[in-house]
Amino acid sequence: MANGQWYPPEWPERIRALAEGTLAPVTPRRAATVMLLKDTDSTPAVHMLRRRASMAFAGGAYAYPGGGVDPRDDERQIRWAGPTRAWWASRLGVDETSAQAIVCAAVRETYEEAGVLLAGPTPDTVVGDTTGDEWEADRAALVAREASFAEFLDRRGLVLRSDLLGAWTRWITPEFEPRRYDTWFFVAVLPEGQRTRNASTEADRTVWIRPADATDGYDRGDLLMMPPTIATLRQIGEYATAAEALGAAPGRDMTPVLARARLEEGEVVLSWPGHDEFTKHIPTGGASA
Repeated sequence: MANGQWYPPEWPERIRALAEGTLAPVTPRRAATVMLLKDTDSTPAVHMLRRRASMAFAGGAYAYPGGGVDPRDDERQIRWAGPTRAWWASRLGVDETSAQAIVCAAVRETYEEAGVLLAGPTPDTVVGDTTGDEWEADRAALVAREASFAEFLDRRGLVLRSDLLGAWTRWITPEFEPRRYDTWFFVAVLPEGQRTRNASTEADRTVWIRPADATDGYDRGDLLMMPPTIATLRQIGEYATAAEALGAAPGRDMTPVLARARLEEGEVVLSWPGHDEFTKHIPTGGASA
């Protein structure tokens, strides 16, 4: 039985065009996504959402809360707790202003899509409840890009808790995709007193699921996922607690993972370095294998 690897039908044609030099790659957009964890009786569970089937990119696939970086979050310094912007710049492989914007994107998207906010009134506190009309109005303004995340934090007098995030991995959408993202994956633990909800217009379902159950569903072909999602689920599944996974983040390799397509003996071979399970062999005149 085939697994649940997301594989659009137009990929073989685009891969061949790229290999032949007739397709020019688009520049990837910076993005961030967060694996939000909580402990269960046995192992950590991760919060996932299922993208609506109507979505142009990865419709029907299970993913984590996430989205593109807002360039406005480069522009102003915000109240910040945890490792410095210089530390994050080194960790993420970017300059300091970009590091702030990427971390802001991770925290903002978790709030926009899951209703969970990694910020507090002081450097050592976290808000306990983000429900209610005023919070929802602020969240809606962020989603509509009527306000930047930096403006939102400043107006509410909140400190971004960068110490509650751990940079886990970085994946770049393949060069043959028309929508490309340079995505930093983070891990975080659900703050005490907060709860998730499906606040995303892009998702038709959200779940808390053990990584082992999610990967089993993928292996059976029941759950559709993109390669970065299933790869990170397998990695997270190695840890006994959410705190243990977060503690392991600083030691993770952040070298970007970018799929490669090459012509080899009458077929196109699509591979993700370091992740052999996702390799695809596409005959130059036929379907993938």
